[in-house]
Amino acid sequence: MAELLPLFLNLTGRLVALVGGGPVAAGKLRQLVAAGARVQVIAPDICAVIAAQRHANIELIRREFVPSDLDGVWLVVAAATPEVNREVASAAESRRVFVNAVDDPANASAFLSGVVRRDGVTIAISTNGEAPALTALVREAVDALLPSDLGAWMEIARTARLEWKRDAVPMDQRKPSLLRALNARYGDARIPWLNAPEDSWP
Repeated sequence: MAELLPLFLNLTGRLVALVGGGPVAAGKLRQLVAAGARVQVIAPDICAVIAAQRHANIELIRREFVPSDLDGVWLVVAAATPEVNREVASAAESRRVFVNAVDDPANASAFLSGVVRRDGVTIAISTNGEAPALTALVREAVDALLPSDLGAWMEIARTARLEWKRDAVPMDQRKPSLLRALNARYGDARIPWLNAPEDSWP
């Protein structure tokens, strides 16, 4: 498989088809609703967790998938049997719609990642759909490495960006400037890995 392009999607108000009604689909539904998507759940059998959802952005369609279900959608998540996932992938391909087929890389053109979200920073980890358990372990490791005061880093970066735009600071000068600002926060207790890269920049 070629290297994947990491990409963050704005799904707010956009229609997403979720094919499947089991516990795995329920987990994907939570993610999609949290991202602001309008979700059509399509499955002949829908589990109690999904059926209990009372959200304006969720529509339950209790029947088998048909290709026209993908007309007008921005993304499709297939969380059904391999046979249904293949049908969904074929319909998505002909409509140029990306499909995430849960634990089914052969029928997927998009892969959801392990995600760390903290204080306005989002980090996504992927193993190209081949090792989801490893993705989860790496996500936990990355989360443990992030500084406890990451929110302060974000505030420093936001403020600096406004100043750079005001002062027309060239792009190649911004990263070294931000590293210096972050190190200044700690005084003499500088973070070593924030120093070394800067030393090699002109």
